[in-house]
Amino acid sequence: MKPIVSFDLDMTLLNHATMTIPDSAIAALDKLRENYCIVLGTARDMDAPNSSIYRDIIRPDAIVHNDGTKITVGDKLIYETFMPKDLIRRLLEFGEKEDLAIGWLTGTEDYFTHPDKVVEIDILRWGESMRNFKDPWEALDYPVRTMIYIGREEGAAKIAGAFPELDCPLIASRLGADIMEKEKSKAVGLKRLCDYLGVDIGKCYAFGDSMNDYAILQEVGCGVAMGNAPDELKAVADYVTADIADDGVYKACVALGLIEGA
Repeated sequence: MKPIVSFDLDMTLLNHATMTIPDSAIAALDKLRENYCIVLGTARDMDAPNSSIYRDIIRPDAIVHNDGTKITVGDKLIYETFMPKDLIRRLLEFGEKEDLAIGWLTGTEDYFTHPDKVVEIDILRWGESMRNFKDPWEALDYPVRTMIYIGREEGAAKIAGAFPELDCPLIASRLGADIMEKEKSKAVGLKRLCDYLGVDIGKCYAFGDSMNDYAILQEVGCGVAMGNAPDELKAVADYVTADIADDGVYKACVALGLIEGA
């Protein structure tokens, strides 16, 4: 089996400033295909409507979705797990009580406590908010793998303090965090995928930009932090590349000998 090169999506391959994947990153992926298995390791469900468009552009061989709680190889689902309903209920109760935006999204609908807090952060980040808010308690009627907090850093710390069974890694902007059970992560998901494929994780590469990439960059043989990553992530990376807007993926692939430069 080919060695794996795993990529986060948001702000590693997908530039939020343009909501496009840089041409140089596409070129790197095309060159990698011949000798490597391309994996997406992301907090998103890449089968959701707002993510599948990027999945189809990238054409990964396998995907570690939702921070390791869903894994697909091609069209085959090889692993899936969900949050306990009682945990979801307690998180929603905590969000309502503490005035925090805690929730879940499907790709077309947003289920959050205090949606006004989500709008506030959206406007701060992007200048607008175009959410389709629904009653967050309807999330109890759906299979939910991970949840999300949107807000400032201290809110994520408050959630982590109240729920010792959870990890709440900050997103790159530090204006939100993934919410996942401690035994679930991109790193655990990639290990599960490697076992399935018969690949040594110590020979894998992983690219990331956010704190939910912290464990996976440590676990693989070579962890690559984007130039736009926080300092904490860069500190555990084996290699720090340029910013996403400065062809960071392509430059790292060339520098590490994964592909030949133009």
